[in-house]
Amino acid sequence: MRIKSLSIFFPAYNDSKSIPRLIDAANLVSKDITNDYEILVINDGSEDDTRNILEKLEKRYKKLKVINHSRNLGYGSALASGFRNSKKEWIFYTDGDGQYDPKELLLLLNKMNPNIDVVNGYKLRRSDNFVRKILGHLYNFFLHLLYPIPISDIDCDFRLIRGSKIKKIKLNSSGGSICLELILKLQKNGARFAEVGVHHYKRKYGHSQIFNIKNILKMVFENCSFNFKYHFFRET
Repeated sequence: MRIKSLSIFFPAYNDSKSIPRLIDAANLVSKDITNDYEILVINDGSEDDTRNILEKLEKRYKKLKVINHSRNLGYGSALASGFRNSKKEWIFYTDGDGQYDPKELLLLLNKMNPNIDVVNGYKLRRSDNFVRKILGHLYNFFLHLLYPIPISDIDCDFRLIRGSKIKKIKLNSSGGSICLELILKLQKNGARFAEVGVHHYKRKYGHSQIFNIKNILKMVFENCSFNFKYHFFRET
């Protein structure tokens, strides 16, 4: 299926070893979808060689644009930068760590129709260690108890979103709770959802920045704050 235009972006933090393959895959799959596309990488203050590698890749890929944060602002801030700088009709994003395959964007497109605004992936099988699997399942379970979430896998960052819907919402979370805020605010603004199973691969390089004490505590605080605003102030 072909569409009018597409923005693809990757939030990246210390992903120098995985990001080149993702950009190449995104460039290849985009050519099968549309003639009008852009690829963005949000380098969120990486401390490895990510910035230098992206500068070289920017010369190789004409459709690639790199946005550098001067320091690490957090996953939510990286996503917000990606959405803010994406200019096309449809916006697709996934993480820069290589645990999802950008070519499976075609699976999302197969679910798209005029009545759908968001096509969200769900992990067919989570390829993480035992602890992360348990934490992920518990997180997903409790969020579904607290909110009317319209998708089954809230932390599957493999999403195709109609750009006009994104422009209607304001995202405030700078950490991992951004996914919850994104989905609920899209829902409140009338977005219609579909889902499709996608593959989730073991991380080959580095380690997750979400699952450390600092970021977990930050996510808990943001979730509590969002919960209060959502239920008492009907934040949109």
